[in-house]
Amino acid sequence: MAKYLVIVESPTKAKTISGFLGKSYEVSSSMGHIVDLPPHSLGIKIEEGFIPTYRIIAGKKKIASLLKNRAKNKDVIYLATDPDREGEAISWHIKNILERGKLKFRRVVFHEITESAVKEAFDNAADIDINKVNAQKIRRILDRIVGYYLSPLLWKKVLRGLSAGRVQSIALKFIVEREKEIDKFVPVTRYELESLFRKGNSVFKGHLKKFNNKKAVFSDRESAHSVLEILKGGKFFVKEVIKREVKRKPPAPFTTSLLQQESFNKLRFSSKKTMLLAQKLYEGISIGGRMVGLITYMRTDSFRIADKARDEAKLFIKDKFGSSYVRGKDYKYKEKKSAQLAHEAIRPAQFHLTPDSVGEYLKPDELKLYELIWKRSLSVFMKEAVIENSRVLIEGRGALFSAEGRKVVFDGFLRVLGFDKDKTLPSLSRLDEVELENIDVIEKTTRPPARFTDASLVKLMEEKGIGRPSTYAPTISTLIFRNYVHREKGYFVPSDLGVRVCELLVEYFSDIMNESFSARIEDKLDDVEEGKTDGKEILDEFYPIFKSKVDHASKLIKKHVEFVDKKCPKCGRPLMIKWSRRGRFLSCSGFPECRYAESITTGVKCPGCKEGELVERRNKRGQLFYGCSKFPKCHYTTRTLRGQLFYGCSKFPKCHYTTRTLPENTNVHTD
Repeated sequence: MAKYLVIVESPTKAKTISGFLGKSYEVSSSMGHIVDLPPHSLGIKIEEGFIPTYRIIAGKKKIASLLKNRAKNKDVIYLATDPDREGEAISWHIKNILERGKLKFRRVVFHEITESAVKEAFDNAADIDINKVNAQKIRRILDRIVGYYLSPLLWKKVLRGLSAGRVQSIALKFIVEREKEIDKFVPVTRYELESLFRKGNSVFKGHLKKFNNKKAVFSDRESAHSVLEILKGGKFFVKEVIKREVKRKPPAPFTTSLLQQESFNKLRFSSKKTMLLAQKLYEGISIGGRMVGLITYMRTDSFRIADKARDEAKLFIKDKFGSSYVRGKDYKYKEKKSAQLAHEAIRPAQFHLTPDSVGEYLKPDELKLYELIWKRSLSVFMKEAVIENSRVLIEGRGALFSAEGRKVVFDGFLRVLGFDKDKTLPSLSRLDEVELENIDVIEKTTRPPARFTDASLVKLMEEKGIGRPSTYAPTISTLIFRNYVHREKGYFVPSDLGVRVCELLVEYFSDIMNESFSARIEDKLDDVEEGKTDGKEILDEFYPIFKSKVDHASKLIKKHVEFVDKKCPKCGRPLMIKWSRRGRFLSCSGFPECRYAESITTGVKCPGCKEGELVERRNKRGQLFYGCSKFPKCHYTTRTLRGQLFYGCSKFPKCHYTTRTLPENTNVHTD
């Protein structure tokens, strides 16, 4: 019979760990959190000092009972949950549920699920870190207070069932503000000249920088063409050749934020997908019938890599590429003030497990992410690449052209990460004559700021100190689930509902929606985790001010009603605009006596049946499209305009005219 019980969060992690421990150990899974605040009440005794009232989560009572039975007659209960605040809190709650008699509890912490790391953790078992538990508790109380009091205001103003959160609301504000910047953007078109020069058998590109000592950027095509005509047939000579070697060091090892950014940029994986795949790689993959953890813990903001892993990586590089590729002095990467230095960066648990050697055991997307992590981590211990940048200045007829080239002298870490093909220039010397083979006018139009992607939103959240590694992906998932934003070709577009919610929160809760405020909260939570404070003063300072704002807003906010100049076809009463999770719709003002409702159409006749009008709809993935109001009689669908509601010509596709503004004959008035 097993003498010890080991409790982890997931069945996969349990299966992997059990392979490293002997028959004396029984390993069980808690399936994540077992205990939390009650779902339908505040669950916090404010007047008694913000005491949380925890309850076993619905559906977890059987697991709690199972763990209690398995804990009976065990010599020691080992709590082996994840090495972060959430993991520490899970362990603490499990201990409170199981604690009775003389049961002995020990906390084991490891950042990679390998046999050596797990056994070392058990040899160095310690007590639960109550500071981490307190930090998680304070965060949970803060988030519950914000959500509990803000959500009813959204129900009153917009739609029942909506929610607001301290971190998600700021992320939503970023997306909404960016969309407003895009809508206000006025493009500017400029014209420049690009050329092809020939020297012998070599042809290379040039760009006109100056003409008659003035910057060669033209406001109209005619001016650019007049300069082009002047330059045609002229003689051009090399004025100067500039060559410079630069050293390029490898990028920093992966933190959670950097992994999510690179995964999106290189693989187009969402933050949620990246973390789910990373979780599988961390907890263990069956390789040759044995569970093996392939990467270290995936929620981290530290660049630190263990000495043992560093030595293993350098030995691998030496054997694979030669000693000339092995980094000598360690590179230094600037750690954030809040970084948990006890953690490691995300790296392979064992460098000798190359993507090629484990590829047959992984699903395609798992392999892609593992290869991304493996290559990035290995490159950290390789020498800098040496790049020769060359620039040639060419002049003639009052013009100054610039041609640029690039050549890799020593590939270094790029041997693993790869690099673009060299852009070489011919051998040129000062006063060499070159032939102007061709010259063209190039139209360049300024672009609006780009919408946020998973990568750019996570990057901004990290830069602003909003959230922590464990919250980036869940925050984005919540915004999508609530239908506040949706993805269009990888970019986040706020829905009408998201804009409405954001504007309401900004109007009445400017402090909560201020990223500096949220960043200060995160810093204070870090202080709690480091044992500098118990965190109660955070709640004492936050709650009275926040509650007064809620009370003030409750008195001011009234249900906003919009009527349209259209009568209900059933009862004749005016139709009004209402909101659902999928957006706006028209409803009879006599509801609930009259339940007539209809979609808000775009005013564009359906090109398919010629009878209905196009209506904004969403597919199962939350993506926007436009379909006929006569569906299912008519199945016509069309595309969106940059993910937004738009009005288009009924002669489409012959006429491509579109606009976002309402037609003049559409009257909407507010009562």
